[in-house]
Amino acid sequence: MTDVGPRFGVLGPVTAWDADGNTIALKGPRHRSVLARLIVARGRVVPVSRLVDDLWADPPDDAVGALRTFVAALRRALEPGRPPRAPARLLVTDGPGYALRVPADSVDARRFEQDVTDAAALPAQEAVLRLDEALGRWRGPAYAGFADEPWARAEADRLTELRGHALELRAESLLALGQADRAAADLRAHTAGHPWRENAWRLLALALYRTGRQADALDVLRRARTLLADELGVDAGPALRSLEADILRQSPHLSRSGTPAARVWEQVAAAYDRAVAPDARARLDSTAGLLRTLALTGGTGLPAARALRLDALTAAEELGDPELTARIIGAYDVPAIWTRLDDPDRARRVVAAAERTLAALPENGHDADRARLLATVALESRGTRDPRGPEAARRAEELARRLDDPAVLAFALNAGPWARPLLLLDRGRRAAALDALHATPEPPPDLLQEALWCLTARAAEVLRDGPALTRARTALAPAADELAGAGSGLLTLGPVRDHLGLDRPHPPGR
Repeated sequence: MTDVGPRFGVLGPVTAWDADGNTIALKGPRHRSVLARLIVARGRVVPVSRLVDDLWADPPDDAVGALRTFVAALRRALEPGRPPRAPARLLVTDGPGYALRVPADSVDARRFEQDVTDAAALPAQEAVLRLDEALGRWRGPAYAGFADEPWARAEADRLTELRGHALELRAESLLALGQADRAAADLRAHTAGHPWRENAWRLLALALYRTGRQADALDVLRRARTLLADELGVDAGPALRSLEADILRQSPHLSRSGTPAARVWEQVAAAYDRAVAPDARARLDSTAGLLRTLALTGGTGLPAARALRLDALTAAEELGDPELTARIIGAYDVPAIWTRLDDPDRARRVVAAAERTLAALPENGHDADRARLLATVALESRGTRDPRGPEAARRAEELARRLDDPAVLAFALNAGPWARPLLLLDRGRRAAALDALHATPEPPPDLLQEALWCLTARAAEVLRDGPALTRARTALAPAADELAGAGSGLLTLGPVRDHLGLDRPHPPGR
């Protein structure tokens, strides 16, 4: 596996992570300030004399020696496998100073900039997803701890301004999609923290108007006008004045709500927003159902649901209600046909939340919740070497079968793939493999149907299970001239004909 090198974070406290996502120990604040100063330079050489002046208001006598000590420690932390006396690849000496030579996308701020630039040219739905990902990189104020330093101030301010632009671009995209309620919720916090941003006030007022809250929209505009006059001594700009006039006239061009169905959605969402308290548990219960529906819509719905799912889990855990958290986690019973994880870090966080919730649930009852939590642990561990995944899958299936609940059982079986009999055979566990073959359900009629039947056929042939093999080959016969795999080509088991055994006798029945 290629070493992709460390990654660096400045959208919050200055930090670094290794290729596996583990935080790299950077020692003291001087070490972090050296790293931050070099990141600000974007690969350019910073002379030793400049570094000394930037690090110390009153440099000590041996400031240059101290700086070299900091650099040496950083090099050891960033390249722990570098042989002694081998030249550094990342934090390099170049002429009169030092430079940090790393790919642009290894710095979270550079990736954030690129995402925002790309999002501006994307369709609204894709723009929202890209901006959600970009804004998710922020862990706190840019260059936290150093933002007031002269060498960092301009860069920190620039990134903060770009974040504001990204939030407003996301709101514009949500409005274009007819999701004014989501835009309004985000913009309230944004305007509270950045009251001088006229465009944010304009978007908030427009979003409120499109959710049927004309009075609230006008109140926002009047509040913006007052704040601008009192805090900055300026009058509201033409965009705010024009919007206020249009709202008072109820200009038709403001109500771009899309189809009648979209308008009904916005009206119901607005009514729900008014009726249900902001911290109500009912909101999270409703969110869980929406995320499941979003994930099943296909297209961009699945990545959007994945991104928002973790936010819902975090919010549920913050309420300290393990039963609610179990419902939020368990509601996401989305079929998982891939053998590898798209986002290992997100998967680990979901697993950790599920494990915490399992431990916090009352001992008596909640077997259905436990089965779903265990199935989640198994699903989010697929493709890893952690033995907890298969163990959780077996326990989930046991609980689901005992409950005699088809929905829970389907989710639990989703955690144990059709390859399980073959995996057990590979470990020499023939009896367990036979039991697993008998418990394997018929593959669903999706893009992997033939591939999953081929796995069943292969296991049945090795186990000499005649009835199971006949069932599999009967199902595969209409696809004899096709390839057994996903339509994308990501997974294939070769021609279906190879699994039909047309030139081989069926093994005898048991």
